[in-house]
Amino acid sequence: MKTKTDIKWLAVMVAIVVGFNACKIDKPEEVQTSFETIVVKKSSIELPYKFSAKMKGQNDVTITPQVSGQLVRICVTEGQQVSRGQTLFVIDSRNAQADLQSAQANLQAAQANLQAAQAQANSAKLEYDSNKNLYDKQIVSNYTLENSLNIYRQAQAAVTQASAAVKQAQAAVSRARVNLSFCTLTAPVSGMIGEIMVRTGDQVSPATQLTIVSGNRQMEAWFSVPESIIEAGVAEGVEQSNKNAYLSKLPDVTFVMKNGTEYGHKGRVSSLTGVVDAATGSLACKATFPNPEGQLYSGIQGTIIMSFAEKDVMVIPQNAVVRLQDKSLVYKVKPDSTATAVDVTIEDTGNGKDFIVTSGLNIGDRIVTTGANNVTEGQKVLFPTKAVNK
Repeated sequence: MKTKTDIKWLAVMVAIVVGFNACKIDKPEEVQTSFETIVVKKSSIELPYKFSAKMKGQNDVTITPQVSGQLVRICVTEGQQVSRGQTLFVIDSRNAQADLQSAQANLQAAQANLQAAQAQANSAKLEYDSNKNLYDKQIVSNYTLENSLNIYRQAQAAVTQASAAVKQAQAAVSRARVNLSFCTLTAPVSGMIGEIMVRTGDQVSPATQLTIVSGNRQMEAWFSVPESIIEAGVAEGVEQSNKNAYLSKLPDVTFVMKNGTEYGHKGRVSSLTGVVDAATGSLACKATFPNPEGQLYSGIQGTIIMSFAEKDVMVIPQNAVVRLQDKSLVYKVKPDSTATAVDVTIEDTGNGKDFIVTSGLNIGDRIVTTGANNVTEGQKVLFPTKAVNK
């Protein structure tokens, strides 16, 4: 039979056991944070350099009239694809036709005068030859001979003058025909019609711009390469004699439009000037793109992307870098498995994944990648693969 004292002690023991169990439930278990690390090493990487560019047709031609007159017909529309020699505009040609007819009439008159002068010269020569024969026989005097000679010389001079007049008249006819042909404006190259600046009925002159024909079979993207890129090897050691060979070795370039759309055809750098602009510190470049579908238009702007290989550089993932105000920090793992912050200098690779480290780290350093934003100075970041419960 249990006494009250035994019951009391039993209750105390139960309370103690319950208390221990309660403490065991409330005490949190220690959970080790998971980090990922890498060892820094040298590697090679393709760096996409980006340059602002403006597209231009390889044969953009401004169409302006060479004669003045009223525009009577517009034969094309804006954005129309035209072939070389196709009629674009027609200017009133009535004045030019009248000038041509007048020049042709003057030419006929000059030719008639030349024929008359040649006939007189022939007659004067016969007269002179006859008098010379008579003079040799001492039938006519020297005065008669000299007089006939002077008449013959005057006739020859008249022929020369009439011949010059004919040539002038012929030149006037040629000019009139050219001016008449100027009344019909044709496409000097195959391409696309730009904005038409005039309307039918407008009075135009050689100072009037009618439109632009963009020869868009091949398009040219003009852009400037900064001097820092030049020093990195774009034009390093390139002489004029081997520039074409150097350009042929450059990588293909990509054109990205302002809306982010990447043009479907790759381009090639086709021109590289040999002089750095002192004002901008840049080098002018031209890349040529095929345009078989006519998707590129003269005047559009975008971005040229050109990739260059960087060799033997320290490349680390972007998630290893912690931004702190104007500093870039990387957590290096010390031999005791704790992390310490290191100030580094980095360059963006442009691929959205990596940075190039130019200072602050050495080859063989182990750094924290995944979880770097959660590391505190001196925190242990490396643990055994399997925790041992004690």
